Amino acid sequence: MRELEPIRQMVADGLDLSRDITDEELYSRIDAVLMQLSRDSYFPLSERFYCRRALYDSFRRLDILSEALDEEGVTEVMVNGAGKIFIEKDGKLRPFERHFSTPQKLEDVVQQIVSAVNRRVNEASPMVDARLADGSRVNIVLPPVALDGPVITIRRFHEHPPDMDQLIRWGALDQNAASFLERLVKAKYNLFISGGTGSGKTTFLGALAGFIASDERVITIEDSAELRLFHVANLVRLETRAANQEGQYEITIRDLIRNSLRMRPDRIIVGEIRGGEAADMIQAMSTGHNGSISTGHANSPEDMISRIETMVLMGMDLPLAAIQRQIVSALDIVVHLGRLRDRSRKVLSISEVDGLEEGKVKLRRLFQFRETGEVNGVVQGCLDPCGELRHREKLREAGFEP
Repeated sequence: MRELEPIRQMVADGLDLSRDITDEELYSRIDAVLMQLSRDSYFPLSERFYCRRALYDSFRRLDILSEALDEEGVTEVMVNGAGKIFIEKDGKLRPFERHFSTPQKLEDVVQQIVSAVNRRVNEASPMVDARLADGSRVNIVLPPVALDGPVITIRRFHEHPPDMDQLIRWGALDQNAASFLERLVKAKYNLFISGGTGSGKTTFLGALAGFIASDERVITIEDSAELRLFHVANLVRLETRAANQEGQYEITIRDLIRNSLRMRPDRIIVGEIRGGEAADMIQAMSTGHNGSISTGHANSPEDMISRIETMVLMGMDLPLAAIQRQIVSALDIVVHLGRLRDRSRKVLSISEVDGLEEGKVKLRRLFQFRETGEVNGVVQGCLDPCGELRHREKLREAGFEP
């Protein structure tokens, strides 16, 4: 396979980079260079096709990362400097066979990603979250924090996000639990989704949001906009904004939650709670904005409640007992997700927030995943019902019960 960088330079030398170049002009120039090279020496047709696509990607897309992202089954791309790229495919990590020819090429891709979403990353501010045009989540860390060169982590999302039926087919939960959650969402219970990194919280949040009626006004609030609720016509998507070089004009999750309360929402969906914004989310849930949904990182539902308590304390100066009462008033259900040793993502438990007991927020298990064995490396199990929902007022108000 020929080195692409000299060919790329030949293509660039024939382009008028002082103006915008159309895709047709770019392809025409690439084809002309490849035709010239084929006249000068043997150039197999298959190799020419590959070079044509790779050269286009280097000018218009994310260079060799585009090839990794286009590969079927890839869910994550991890760049550890110019010479090391790994991908997660079908739940397994493996090295990617290609790498950036120079560190400068990788740095160009980094700036291309952040500039597309009006973000900034440099030595003074070396970490940033961003997203690609297809909604994929991107995290970037630059030197001097990253010792071996720029680090890019891309979480790739499906072009058509999976709905609850697809999650059932994948074995993430069963029809009984899905039907139960559907009734809760339609009855406007306030739900919180917890789980570890890579457990599928955002995917599950999108599937749950699919149960929201199409005529409701929904406001989504995220660090990097990922959720795609195609069925909701009256949808408002809000995204945070980083501060400029002078440290001004930052817009946080907390700012967006507060502003969303003035936008006549039927529901507020917050992509992830990480800090003091938990106080505003709990306040919104407990002051008439029913049907709200959010997510957070935790190892268990109980840990998630403890983290919410801590995060609310970061946002307001109140006694812990008062914060716990607000959490009980605001939250109805905690759905906990996990990633098992076979790399599968499953709903591990569904719990009801059931008041205070001995100075702690009490959770009652309604469903609990029970492992039954392992077949050919695949974990077997079922999500067993283990309790009845106690607080059924919203179900009755929504007409699901007499």
